Amino acid sequence: MKRRDIEEIRERVRCGAVLEKSGFAIDVKESTRRAVKYRRGGEIVIVTHDGQGWFDPLGDKKGDVFSLVAHLDGGGFMEAFDRAAGLIGFQPFEPAWATAPQAKTVTATIADRWVSRRAPWPTSDTWRYLRFTRFIPARILKDAIKQSVLREGAYGSMWAGHVDEDGNVCGWEERGPDWRGFATGGAKVLFRLGPSGAHRLCVTEAAIDAMSLAAIEGMREGTLYLSTGGGWSPSTDVALRQLARHPDVQLVAATDANRQGDAYAHRLRELAEQAGCDWLRLRPPADDWNEVLKLQEREEREREGEKNGVPHSRPASREASPGCPGP
Repeated sequence: MKRRDIEEIRERVRCGAVLEKSGFAIDVKESTRRAVKYRRGGEIVIVTHDGQGWFDPLGDKKGDVFSLVAHLDGGGFMEAFDRAAGLIGFQPFEPAWATAPQAKTVTATIADRWVSRRAPWPTSDTWRYLRFTRFIPARILKDAIKQSVLREGAYGSMWAGHVDEDGNVCGWEERGPDWRGFATGGAKVLFRLGPSGAHRLCVTEAAIDAMSLAAIEGMREGTLYLSTGGGWSPSTDVALRQLARHPDVQLVAATDANRQGDAYAHRLRELAEQAGCDWLRLRPPADDWNEVLKLQEREEREREGEKNGVPHSRPASREASPGCPGP
């Protein structure tokens, strides 16, 4: 086998083709152009590098198309080579991605790009998106703005800053009506909302969920609301360990109510045990905390309707108690 044969197959066969042939499907809602999430039951694989790379977000495995075949089917390199070669010419499904306007080249630094953006204001598109589409209360938005972790993105999207221990912005989550992604050239660390010396650390998977949980709990005293941005980078791991290093800290796994959220919660529990701090699982009664916030808003509107003589369609349901002290 010649090296150029290996490189030709690596170039011509995308990881998405391997996954699609193995019964995986793209989770369009949770994917971006640069990181495509594939699901098969409870299994998750993220495809990167224009289809030439992959990694397991719930574990440590990653690599190229050959290692992916071996990961899924077993066997050695020769078996993986043969199976990958059989996929030459196969075109996997590609969704029509929503795109955000981007400059052709990125010349400014992360810090320069961040400070060049305005904070949202009550009549801005970003404010309206967060306030009236995501139902984040104004007081929470004002707290995030005061802590300099919220900026206006393009076309009504928001930038939610990820900062390091010294408060330096390293990247940002990008969310909008038609766009989701992460800062080009940025690093995922932690989105942080709340006091830096907090002893209760609520870890979510998205900045909007962190702000939603803060709204549900009324910015509980002594609580820092965090987001990993849907990943678990080495920088995120270091940052969480720094925060959890004190024995009187309680690490709250407020991740999504699905298999991925439970896997993150398990990982947070292991981290808490290693750090010697308390741990608690706070599972949302809906898919995520923003959905819970929306349900509460609808229930509040129904109660207001009852006061005004409008029939109530269904009883309110309380399935979780965020904000209550842990064990």
